[in-house]
Amino acid sequence: MIRGRGAEVRSRNRACGVEEIKARRRQQERALRKARKEKQLVSKRLPRGLQGDGEEMEIRETSVTKEEVLQLFQRIQRGSDDRLAALRSLRQMLQLKETQQMFVRFENSIHVLISLFTSNLASVQLEATRCLLELSHSDDQSISLVCLPATPYLLTYLSGQSAKFTELCLYILGNLAAENEAVRNQLLVQGVIQALAICLQSPHGAVVEAAAYSLSQMLQAKEAGEKIIPSVLEANLTPHLIRLLDLDCEFGMQTAVECAWCLHYIVSSGVNSECMISQGLIRQAVILLIALGRAVGSGTTTDGMELLIYPVARCLANLIVSDGTARCKVQFHDRDVLQALSAFISRFLQSRPFVTRECLWLLNNLTAGDERLCSAIFCLNLVPVFLQLIPFSGGINTLVLMLLGNIAEMGLEYCEKLQHQTGIFPALCITLRTADPEAVRLTLEVLNLILSRCEQACVSFANQNGILALEAIQYNSNEDIRVRANFLMDKYFANKAI
Repeated sequence: MIRGRGAEVRSRNRACGVEEIKARRRQQERALRKARKEKQLVSKRLPRGLQGDGEEMEIRETSVTKEEVLQLFQRIQRGSDDRLAALRSLRQMLQLKETQQMFVRFENSIHVLISLFTSNLASVQLEATRCLLELSHSDDQSISLVCLPATPYLLTYLSGQSAKFTELCLYILGNLAAENEAVRNQLLVQGVIQALAICLQSPHGAVVEAAAYSLSQMLQAKEAGEKIIPSVLEANLTPHLIRLLDLDCEFGMQTAVECAWCLHYIVSSGVNSECMISQGLIRQAVILLIALGRAVGSGTTTDGMELLIYPVARCLANLIVSDGTARCKVQFHDRDVLQALSAFISRFLQSRPFVTRECLWLLNNLTAGDERLCSAIFCLNLVPVFLQLIPFSGGINTLVLMLLGNIAEMGLEYCEKLQHQTGIFPALCITLRTADPEAVRLTLEVLNLILSRCEQACVSFANQNGILALEAIQYNSNEDIRVRANFLMDKYFANKAI
């Protein structure tokens, strides 16, 4: 996780007041949000069941010579009786990067392949499409440019009768658009957004999933906010994406995953949050999280469930931030959502820690400045769940500390409840001794909030060897941390130091 660096180092004698701590933590949260919004996740895909009809496709692991590839190309060019077999062999060879480079360098190779892609012989057309799919899956951006002449035909065939063929064309388009702006620009001019809008309403689940995948590849682009998302909103795609965030949807979980990523990229672009809220995004996403939480709580988890939780939680967290008001939080069912997020945090902590981090990030955005949600955390006795996460690194402990800070900022009553939680001060002493300077800094901020409001907390902290932990920080190499620790010692334990 990328975290903000914090403010400049202060002099040793400068007091770290509560308001200053609040301001600095808000600055750190803004930096963290920015880093998360800017993170791009690009992937390419071969659709499941690529072979079809029970065909087992050999996976090529050995190298091939230029002569072998040339012979195949010549057989395809001549249009001999074994053209179909040659195309199948070529498709297998195109799984190798070196073969892809050889093939695209042959004169007119792509144009020949496109001519077969537009053939009226269904078997030849399908194999040529699969060859294009293998090329589109290349991690070499130059190959996607070579395939550029195929895009108008790919878009044309999206309106065809064969769902399988449409699915293949969609994955080719998505792969080609993944990393190349020139391809995306041409697709926009050719009307790709309108074509995807139609595919998202297909009765065939595989087509809907492939369309959402292709759209997500477009939406990840750096120019998406300026060039692509306005077209998506104009084409009214978002209601279709929101509708598909449903566990009971006939199209399956993977379709919901792709739609969730699309919505995340749209929200993260800075689009008007009111637009997304009015279309029911929060309501639908909350219902989905609650359903997933109940499944996790009952032990009926499904493989890949975490891949849906992740983008949905991220989308909601960013939507809360972009909204800038408390009105969208009203749509969250306090107990049900918090229980679901708590279930995800515990269930995936060891196996999928990225899910735990994302759920903690959503909890941070939900609880920031929200007394009602902070109260619900105590009602559900969730603080012990969070304290168990303190020993974990990788950003998990810092997110927990930020969450505790949100609660402590609510005032005296909340600080008193925190300091009465069994194990809170031993847990904070653990983070004071960690090598992570950000975790230590956040711990000192949480301590200052609690100790400044609860006199009894000073006694409890001292009885848990807290003073020894603070004294040890005097030898920390980070001057800012030493200043903060000395401030706490001077303010709260001047007469108790050992």
